[in-house]
Amino acid sequence: MSTTDKELEDKIRSLLDARSRDSTICPSDVARALSDDNWRELMEPVRRAARRMVDAGEVEITQKGSVVDPSTAKGPIRIRWTR
Repeated sequence: MSTTDKELEDKIRSLLDARSRDSTICPSDVARALSDDNWRELMEPVRRAARRMVDAGEVEITQKGSVVDPSTAKGPIRIRWTR
């Protein structure tokens, strides 16, 4: 099953909506919500979706609580609504 960009972005929105406004989600939360067995394959597509949403001004990507440039972020990231 191929997951579309819209499905990824919609899942990011729905997971963020389900939490408090100040909470963050991990890309793996999105991937696991969309696929039980092949969630690891969705990790980079989820990160790409989050980067598109950053470009649109909808979300921020953080590391260790600080907003980072998604094009240069290496390692674990978190996604949150733009503050």
